Amino acid sequence: MSGRFAVATAVAPMGGGIFHTAVAEGWDINGNANGGYLLALTARAMGVAADRPDPVTITAHYLSPGKPGPADVTTHVVKRGRRFATVSATLAADGRAVLAALGTFGDLSAPDGPATLVDGGPPELPPPDRCVRRSDSRIPVAFADQLDMRLHPDDARFDEGRPSGRALVRGWFRLHDGEPVDTVGLLCAVDAFPPTAFNAHLPVAWTPTIELTAHVRSRPAPGWLRCRFTTRFVTGGFLEEDGEVWDAEGRLVAQSRQLALLPKG
Repeated sequence: MSGRFAVATAVAPMGGGIFHTAVAEGWDINGNANGGYLLALTARAMGVAADRPDPVTITAHYLSPGKPGPADVTTHVVKRGRRFATVSATLAADGRAVLAALGTFGDLSAPDGPATLVDGGPPELPPPDRCVRRSDSRIPVAFADQLDMRLHPDDARFDEGRPSGRALVRGWFRLHDGEPVDTVGLLCAVDAFPPTAFNAHLPVAWTPTIELTAHVRSRPAPGWLRCRFTTRFVTGGFLEEDGEVWDAEGRLVAQSRQLALLPKG
């Protein structure tokens, strides 16, 4: 494997459904590994166990923070069918469960649907060079340096203490050095951007994910991905965040929903 993301999500089969890996340095936010990155790392092992390359749908429950260092993914094939295989997995480090996931894997190399209905489209964005680099934030985030993310200028003002007032974040996404985004990479993309709460006059602080579900529709075409994340309800200390990822050909390639805790201050 080559490329920064591929190396950071590499797994080694040890037999019996167990894969050795490592939570890579630098993929964290204030010392805690990004949830989308942890899901991608776990899904890499699950895909090997399933003998299917693409996570069609996958759900993760986050059990404890992921810290850099050695880790293991324990997988179990729940069912293996003709088109899909369903796999459960637990990512653990230092004897502590970090993430539990259940996913269905298949082969999305070619469209296999009888019809298409698309009631929507990708977000309108200025060209990438006119958007705001996430890595240039006034609030240093190590994870942001691992990816190339450009925020819509209207959605990046929270960094200057001027949130837009809308629970909305839009932007461009790609990996560094021309590394292609595969379907596992899409799992990282759906959790890579700043929380929508930052633009809703809510506290700017760690927003820990409780559960994250991603639906992958297709393998993305090469090039930039357009992403949009929205929140409609913030109640009882929780918020939901709905995401869309569109490829360079204008196709919806992934959707996501996560439930997160609202920062307390």
